[in-house]
Amino acid sequence: MSGETIAIAANVALTLSLIVAVVFGVAQVRAASRDRRERLTLETLRAFQTREFAELMQHLVTHEFPRNGPGLRALPREEQVKIIQFAQQMESLGMLVEERFINLDLVDKTLGTLVTNAWEKYRPMFLEMRVTESDPYLGEYFQWLAGRIAERMRNQPREPIHANASRKR
Repeated sequence: MSGETIAIAANVALTLSLIVAVVFGVAQVRAASRDRRERLTLETLRAFQTREFAELMQHLVTHEFPRNGPGLRALPREEQVKIIQFAQQMESLGMLVEERFINLDLVDKTLGTLVTNAWEKYRPMFLEMRVTESDPYLGEYFQWLAGRIAERMRNQPREPIHANASRKR
């Protein structure tokens, strides 16, 4: 073998090694991304299956909401905390969906109209507080998420799983 042939063989081997490394790296990144999404999905599901979240949902459904910041602050401390905590959870959920860490389909299947109904209760207070407290970002991801859920229900309503018993996975 000549030196030129050896050099060509070495370059081909290096190129193949680089291609294999890139393919392996891409596969690893995709697997890590899928694992992260699965982990966040499971954590999100668990967060909505707690007694504490059930209490927040019950509070949301059974109580009138204040229309502004002073109305919120006039409530007993425990009610304020529940209102704030639920809003924080919806805000965080909106961030996770918007950043594509979790899928909108998951939120639709687990919470659906709860998100849109909750936003309607929070809307007057948040819109007022955005102005009076100079915080234009207050509840922005909660509002965004409620809008996406409402849009999806309007434009692409999903069929309930029980309505199609013959559906195969």
